[in-house]
Amino acid sequence: MSNLNAIRERIDIVELIGESVKLRRSGRGYSGFCPFHPNEKTPSFYVWADTQRWRCFGACNTGGDVFEFVTRREGLTFSEVVQRLAKRAGVELAPPNPRAAEQSAVQDRLRTVLAGAANYYHNALLNSAAARSVREYLEGRGVTPALQQRFVLGYAPDSWDAGLKFFRESGYAIEDLAAAGLINQTDDGPPRDRFRNRLMFPIRDREGRTVGFGARALNPADNPKYLNSPQTELFTKGALLYGLDFARKAVLDQREAVLVEGYMDVIGAHQAGFVNVVSPMGTALSDRQLQLVRSGNPRIVLALDADAAGAQAVMRSLNVAREDGEREETPAFDPRGLVRNEARLKLDIRVAALPAGMDPDELIAKDPDAWRAAVANAQPVVDFVMNTLAAGRDLKSAKVKAELSDVLLPIIQDVSHPTERGAYIQKLARLLQVDERTLVQTASPRQLRPLPLPAAAAPAAAVEPATTSLNALETHCLAALVNAPGQLAQINRQLRELQQPVLGRNDFAETQYSLVFQQLTSALEQMDAEPQDYLNAHIEPALADILQSLLELGRKSASPEERVQRDLVNSAVRLRQRAIRQRLTELQFIAEQDGAVPDVGEQNPEHNAGTLTLGLQRIQRYLAPVSRRDKISSGL
Repeated sequence: MSNLNAIRERIDIVELIGESVKLRRSGRGYSGFCPFHPNEKTPSFYVWADTQRWRCFGACNTGGDVFEFVTRREGLTFSEVVQRLAKRAGVELAPPNPRAAEQSAVQDRLRTVLAGAANYYHNALLNSAAARSVREYLEGRGVTPALQQRFVLGYAPDSWDAGLKFFRESGYAIEDLAAAGLINQTDDGPPRDRFRNRLMFPIRDREGRTVGFGARALNPADNPKYLNSPQTELFTKGALLYGLDFARKAVLDQREAVLVEGYMDVIGAHQAGFVNVVSPMGTALSDRQLQLVRSGNPRIVLALDADAAGAQAVMRSLNVAREDGEREETPAFDPRGLVRNEARLKLDIRVAALPAGMDPDELIAKDPDAWRAAVANAQPVVDFVMNTLAAGRDLKSAKVKAELSDVLLPIIQDVSHPTERGAYIQKLARLLQVDERTLVQTASPRQLRPLPLPAAAAPAAAVEPATTSLNALETHCLAALVNAPGQLAQINRQLRELQQPVLGRNDFAETQYSLVFQQLTSALEQMDAEPQDYLNAHIEPALADILQSLLELGRKSASPEERVQRDLVNSAVRLRQRAIRQRLTELQFIAEQDGAVPDVGEQNPEHNAGTLTLGLQRIQRYLAPVSRRDKISSGL
């Protein structure tokens, strides 16, 4: 914790942000156009030197400190950001704990093995007589020697042990070769090379370090056609994107990520200068892959093969994006005039229509302009799904009408702009030939999955809440939640009763707490493991000590369960109260300096000072009796 504070104190946030955003002096602060979404007519991005904070009042609806800015701008993990900013600030980081140090040592050893393997396969491609046909194949596909070197393409000899012998002669241990996924071991036979007679594609993380391989069979009789590394300490197929190490900067600069199906599609795109192209490696987009490309709120274009399998992959990817994509809560009025909060998807997902029978690689090689146009004119997700599901269906059938409306209405409800949402309702009504009012009545806001309390949970421990410190208040809430994640449901129920959005990462001013909370919500949304187990297994190394401190801090206090739950809910409401007050202070500051609050349109009505004030008044009325009870119980 002290290291993070030292980094904050030594880095001038105005100077750091000013390196990538043109800022102008605005009273005691600075303003500019937000780097995380397309420019608006007036600046909506503000930076304050005195508090070392920034905030966007436009489409992003987010803010934070230097850590949060670099995380979003560069698409890095929190651990990577801490390392980078510590170096910039001249702060020496504390050594990792023994468990983390051991894990890091294992990973470094495997990276060394995999880097050596990539060089071995690459040299075999360049120099082996047996690889002549492979070199001719690549030349026929337009993959130049320079591009082969850039992607370190390779050749695995047609042998059971050629690689094994080379690796052993290079000093690599059998255990490390197996752990890296380069050999297969059995109980009744000698170890053998996993990859034989294959074109090798090194798969790298976003820092450019080899973590595994994809391998294409060179003999049509060999199955499978594509063989990947097994899951290892470094390699999880659904958590990586092929080509991201080269594409990351282009994705951030262009605010657009184009996803294609295969390795050759990525290589062909980069050869033609389309560097913002990556691949989920033949699978539908996963939630972890989505997280890799959504930094900076880019437009995501799915450009998968134009066949039935490609369409199915698009649909699966869209489902993942809808389930795991970041959402924002916006207030809306129901027909009775009551306010409710609706969650809208913040991602802009589109689908590029490719000519029938053509892969991205083929289209790019034949007509780069046609590829450029296909991406530029990519269909919004609603249009694609509507056209795909309606094709060849009997739209006069009442059953088909019901099926299509059941699928399409939730997707339409995810559209953030109300006018665009209304236009899609009209389009669907015309397609199905039903009354538009029927669809409006049928449509309902996306319901969040309930978060059940553990059946036999120990009383949730809490740090002492009687404090005016924002940091201590955040610590109290998060320490209780990581010990009893199911209590988030009670907090969100109370916030909804107060006509407030659910608790979110923006309620936590401390970036490390914000990220722990984000991973906590991910743990609650997944169904594969208990939330605490999932959180412990997936927490970033830089946050591991913080999580353990919160867990220990939460266990120290012992209070009746009912009181702990009440204190936690009230503390979370106080956290929201402070967040609203901070937002109002920022708006007042901008109005005093610039003469008016930036025009952010109808995208973020919660930025309206009147709306914020009404919300604050509701919270104050709720907390008034709570404060009186606290005074009575303390003898004041």
